[in-house]
Amino acid sequence: MNISKIIIFDGEFMTDTKDDLVDKSSISGFSGFYKKSLDERARILMDYAQLTDKETSALKNTGALSLETANQMVENCIGGIHLPLGIATNFKINKKNYVVPMAIEEPSVIAAASRAAKFTLPAGFYGEADEPIMRGQVQLVDVNSDAEININKYTGEIESRLNKYAAGMEQYGGGYRYFSTRRLQKLRGVLLFEFFVNVSDAMGANTVNSIAEKIAPYLEDLTGGKVRLRILSNLATERMVRVKAVWKKKVIGEEGVKGVYDGFLFANNDVYRATTNNKGILNGVDAVLLATGNDWRAVEAGAHAYASFSGDYRPLAKYTITRDGDLEGYLEMPLAVATVGGATGRFRTAEISRKILNVKSSRELAMVVGAVGLANNFAALYVLSTEGIQKGHMRLHSRNIAVMAGAKTSNEINLVAQALYEKKDYSLDFARSIIKGIREGL
Repeated sequence: MNISKIIIFDGEFMTDTKDDLVDKSSISGFSGFYKKSLDERARILMDYAQLTDKETSALKNTGALSLETANQMVENCIGGIHLPLGIATNFKINKKNYVVPMAIEEPSVIAAASRAAKFTLPAGFYGEADEPIMRGQVQLVDVNSDAEININKYTGEIESRLNKYAAGMEQYGGGYRYFSTRRLQKLRGVLLFEFFVNVSDAMGANTVNSIAEKIAPYLEDLTGGKVRLRILSNLATERMVRVKAVWKKKVIGEEGVKGVYDGFLFANNDVYRATTNNKGILNGVDAVLLATGNDWRAVEAGAHAYASFSGDYRPLAKYTITRDGDLEGYLEMPLAVATVGGATGRFRTAEISRKILNVKSSRELAMVVGAVGLANNFAALYVLSTEGIQKGHMRLHSRNIAVMAGAKTSNEINLVAQALYEKKDYSLDFARSIIKGIREGL
């Protein structure tokens, strides 16, 4: 068979050779899928994947997000997907108490965050967040040798235009701040124009991208070059959050202090451990971002890039042992979050989560997110270095296994979970045998 290039155009598959890789008989119903109504898409999927009426209904059950709204948000919409929404407790940040909504399917993350936060009391966490400034980038190729000279010459006009394009943010305390240019050493003839905007309580992507599009033609005229990419950067180094907390030796014990510190040193000197370490931080960070309708993918991209700034991939949270023998944790990372705009206003549950959280600005939300990330990191290191990750995690995960095996009632789930934990056998087959025994009265 000839290897042909598959092109996706307006939701339809096309190939550039006669010997298609795509079996048209199986996907012909998907031609123009994006034009179909929700009911038509459901019928096509039922036929294609042999879905039952019950399975199709499950897809359409979008909960607080109406199916019609979901259809407006993404292309080729067929339904929705759900995650458990829980509450982390015991969080005090800058002397203010918080109840923190977290959306996540992984057992023990919420419990771990709550336990770690409790260990910091009565002081709690201290945090600070930079102004919500986002970076826009305009890539110019094949520029004249005097491109920078012309940009410097017309700085006033450039700033006038940028101020005008960002004027909508001024009523919220934001707006254009400054711009700069730089050459990319490995790319001859390429000039990068970067501008910085205070986006207030928004994440800022739409605002920054719009400004980049508007300023691009003028930059072409000034530099004699050709504009290629114009878009914001998700490495929000002008929008950092910093959070710290102290875990007292008298609360977590000397072994706890040394265990967490040794775990940090491990991550700080081994990229394989550092990766899993930062994943634990993002367990908490992502869960709050999901609950509040924020872009966790953008935050993750920035977090991993920032972790590599030194040239080696490092943990985002650091620990030191104080003179009193206590453990101090400190987390610093770029964190672009929003309390308005984007998807934050389209999810009813996100609105409710923000109401529960009671944050007044994107900067306050960033501090909460950072504190949860630090708490989850501490919790993971503490458990890993003392009792081991499986003891608490698998006790909670055993409930999931029980449900997967077919346990229906709370009593069945609890009995199966307890049996799994006691025997340290977490297989589905063993869980099913327990359910069978319960139902047969054995």
